[in-house]
Order: sequence, then structure tokens, then C-alpha cells
Amino acid sequence: MLPSSLRTFLSSHLRDYGMLLTLVGIMAFFQVVTNGILMQPLNLTNLFLQNSYIIVMALGMLLVIVAGHIDLSVGSVCGFVGALAAVLMVQMNWPILPTLAACLVAGALIGGVQGWFVAYLKIPSFIVTLAGMLVFKGLALALLGGQSVGPFPESFQLLSSGFLPDLPAGDERHLTSLCIGFALIAVLAVREVAARRRSTALGTAAEPVVLFLLRLLAQSVALGGLVWLMASYKGLPNVLLLMTVLIAIYAFVTQRTTLGRRVYALGGNERAARLSGIPTERLTLMCFVNMGVLAALAGLVFAARLNTATPKAGLGFELDVIAACFIGGASASGGIGKVLGAVIGAFIMGVMNNGMSILGIGIEWQQVIKGVVLLAAVVFDVYNRRKG
Repeated sequence: MLPSSLRTFLSSHLRDYGMLLTLVGIMAFFQVVTNGILMQPLNLTNLFLQNSYIIVMALGMLLVIVAGHIDLSVGSVCGFVGALAAVLMVQMNWPILPTLAACLVAGALIGGVQGWFVAYLKIPSFIVTLAGMLVFKGLALALLGGQSVGPFPESFQLLSSGFLPDLPAGDERHLTSLCIGFALIAVLAVREVAARRRSTALGTAAEPVVLFLLRLLAQSVALGGLVWLMASYKGLPNVLLLMTVLIAIYAFVTQRTTLGRRVYALGGNERAARLSGIPTERLTLMCFVNMGVLAALAGLVFAARLNTATPKAGLGFELDVIAACFIGGASASGGIGKVLGAVIGAFIMGVMNNGMSILGIGIEWQQVIKGVVLLAAVVFDVYNRRKG
């Protein structure tokens, strides 16, 4: 029988622990039914590469959803930026760095224009971004002339398909990746222990110490095993380090900064946020600009992975990105959601896609299953809010 304090904490944090346990359960299920293929180093690497652009966009979409809006254009913007990069690098022979800068600026401008309509003209974000989805899908088609453009320079491909170099080459394990991976795990553990001590000193530590230690141990062992497996193949992909840096930045912004708290206040009650002195219009604009930049970055990552820009790039990405946020615990009414939850939601979608593909399940049934999972996540969110 669990102590009453532990039961109370678990029930009040069912959303957080439930999603993590769901991911573990789904991975265990597919590991068994695929006869161990899911957790093979090659497949794990492909899993990260296949879902990197979804996770990058999910970080931006989380802020948009928390602020009380939605962005349906991210898939089209992703494809448009990939097409822009192909035109600049392949057809116009631009150097890589100016191309990257131009594409990110283009993403920021796109997000800024859409955010201006939402923030200052008060047009619903659903309508604005639905229009944006059509506009940028058409512009991508026009840029490419209806044809695929490629290949990209090899140095650009390293953005998505490259791996960390192994300095002491020749060992069966990728030592550089092992050192960096275990160092990051240790830093994460130390930071969590320090944060726990600060919370205890202030009397605000809600998580029972036994649960905290178990979670920290399980987290470190799981991440360590993941690093060990990937080091037996080619090591850590460049895009995985990019995702790690972005996740750390956005987790810090949402949890430790005034800007992050204001975004949650905006989504919780816009009128109250405005009356408290928060510049709600400017904050909404910033959320969409941020989304545009991350959609552009995801477009570059996706184009680098395909090594070509195609007119159909980004098709349906917005559905996976939005689903990742909602499955990860973001509330459809705004004001609620965590970076880690969005990342877990993206991995749930990715593992399901990967596992069902290994099993040979048709794309039609994959869509049905993902739709049911998304609906179940939203129903769970609504039930929790009514219960609270």
C-alpha cells in the first residue's frame, strides 16, 4: 500500500508520469513483437533521424498551443524552406552559411506575418495558418517548378546525416560519443539533484524523495543504455545533439524565465494577462516568429536528410507535430504543457510509426491508430481538467 502523500503526488502528476510510462510501455511492446529489431543500434539511429524535424517543430508548436493558438502551416513552411534552400544552393550556387541564414530569416518573416494577423488584427490563428498552409505549399511548388531539386552539397547533408567524429578511431565502440553522452547524463543528474536541494531548502519540494531517486536512477540508466547502444553503431548523430541543445534551451525558457511564465499566463487567461501588464500582442507575435524559425530549421534538416527538395516535402507534418504536443500533455485550451511532454509525445508517435512499419502494417491503419491515440490523449486531458 502506497503512503497517502505518495498517492496524492502521483494522482496530481498523473499527466507527467503517465506519458513517460506510456512511452516505455509502447517501446517494450514493439521490442517484443518485432523480435528485438526496435532497439537495435541501426534502428535507434534511424528513429532519431526520422523524427528530428518533428521534435524541432514540436518545441515551437508547444509555445503556440500554450499561448492559446494553433499553427497549421508548419508542414508547408518546412517544405517551402527546403525548396528555398535547394534553389539557393543547387541552382544559384550560394555558400552554405548564407543559405542557412537566409532560410532562417525567411522562417522568421513568415512567422512574423502570420503572428501579426493573429495578434493585432485578431484573426483566429486557425484561419490565418490554414491560409498560410495553402500559400506556402503553392510557393514551394512554384519554386521547384513541380520537380525535385538536388543533390545538396555533402557539407550540408551533415546537418542531418552526419555523426560525431570518433577521435580515437578503431575501437568497436564510438568513444567520443560515449564520453559526451555519459557526461551529459551526469550533468543532467547533478542539475536535478541541485534543483531538488534548492526546492527542499525553500520548502517547495513536492516530489517524494523515494520517487525522485527512483526516477533519477531509471532516467540515468535508460539514457546510458541508449548512448551505449548508439555508440556501437556510428555514434551520436549531429541532429541528436542539435535536438538536445534546443530541448535544454526551451526547457530553461519555459521553466525559469519571465518570458516563459508570461506565455503560460497568456494562454491561461489572456484578459487577465493583459490587465496585469503583459504585452499580449507582442508575446503572441514572438510565439509565431519562434515557430517560423523552428519550422525553417526543420525544413533544412529534412531536406538535408532526403538530399533533395521535393514539392511534397512537409506534407502532413503539421498533424504529427500538433499530435505530439497534445499526446505529450498540452491542453487544447492553452496554458498547460511542458517541453519534455512534447518531446515524449513526439517519440510516442515516432516509435509507433517505426514499430508499425517494421511489422508491415499498412499506412492506412497507421493513420487510424494514430488518430485514436490522439483522441484518447485529448479525452484524457479534458477528463483531468473536469476532475480538477
